[in-house]
Amino acid sequence: MQKRFFLNPLFFFIFINFFFLACYRNQISPLAREQIFTFQIGRLEDQIAIHNVKENHGTLRTNFTMRDGLFYISDGNGEKIVRYNSYGDPLFMIYNGETNPTPMTLITLEKMPKDEIITRWAFTHPLQSPGKIAVDSRKHIYVEDKLPNNQQIIDNENRTLLDNIILHFNENGEYIKYLGREGINGSPFPKIEGIYASIENELVIICRLVTGWNIYWFDSDGIALYLIKINDNDIPSFENRQVFSVIDTIIASPDERKLYIKVNYYQDTFDELTNIRSGNDPHSSVIWVMNIENGTYHKSIELPLYEYVISENNQQTTIKMFYSLLGVIQNERIFLQFPVENGYTILLLNAQTKTQTQVFIKVEDEESQYNIFNLSNEGILSALIVSNWDVKLVWWRTDTL
Repeated sequence: MQKRFFLNPLFFFIFINFFFLACYRNQISPLAREQIFTFQIGRLEDQIAIHNVKENHGTLRTNFTMRDGLFYISDGNGEKIVRYNSYGDPLFMIYNGETNPTPMTLITLEKMPKDEIITRWAFTHPLQSPGKIAVDSRKHIYVEDKLPNNQQIIDNENRTLLDNIILHFNENGEYIKYLGREGINGSPFPKIEGIYASIENELVIICRLVTGWNIYWFDSDGIALYLIKINDNDIPSFENRQVFSVIDTIIASPDERKLYIKVNYYQDTFDELTNIRSGNDPHSSVIWVMNIENGTYHKSIELPLYEYVISENNQQTTIKMFYSLLGVIQNERIFLQFPVENGYTILLLNAQTKTQTQVFIKVEDEESQYNIFNLSNEGILSALIVSNWDVKLVWWRTDTL
């Protein structure tokens, strides 16, 4: 049975425990970057079609994940999904046979010998524009895909377009079924912000609407378990704080039935001469941890703000900015990031021990055309880094921190 929670502040615990984390002011240590392999730009099985010349979509549909040392890349412009080993060898590919060339190094289904053991193979599937991707402990693949225009639905009530489904493939790349909002063969999803493999191979789909957020939670067989609806007005407010809140990011826990909801709080600013409201500044940032089985917030984690100093007219001003939530790994460890010159500052918070670690990861300016990051459950941070000529897959061993 599908359970629905329409969240209301009346369900919140009255007493919420905060812990406060101070920013490091010491020099940040750099973390070594390791290059795993490099792709050429193109449509073959060992290439990535970063640029969609036909529709000028750029790189927006390229995504990837890493599980147990294997890399799964969803190439939206190339209309294919490929699993690679750590040496960059394609192990299998799922591809649109109408828009892609026949693989050169993989055995296709129709050519598979019946009595021979095949180690590298390919399947065709009518992929439209695969996007966000997740892999569970069974190595089952879940990938977002667009529906054709004639199958998309306009939801007038929520003022949104329903145009996404989740494709489910087994560990060998064979198609099983598709999931919609109600589960197997269900109706399409609105805009998908994230796909997560959670505890016991449960699947979590995070969707963004004009009116708020919908989170769809399924068991390992694709049966709908929970629908959680969250609006900005549902987030707890602070006493004695004149602030307003905006939900920034929602991420599912990999090892519990919990959601991590990052909320940014702003305060109004006023002109000193006229006392007229002139804008707003970052005030604070909090992660609210929700137990989805009963719809309550059982913990909150107040985050530090990223601070830097600018000098102008012989005066120094401290600027405060929000970190971005990069991911959450096992045992309530939270990764935050902030872009800086030639790279990113990474802040790791341990919600259980209330400790923090800050490092710098290097990404050259010429590599910043397009970066997409992935955080494994063990805490290894990897990235696809696009330059003008190729695509690098790199990682930083943040799991050792």
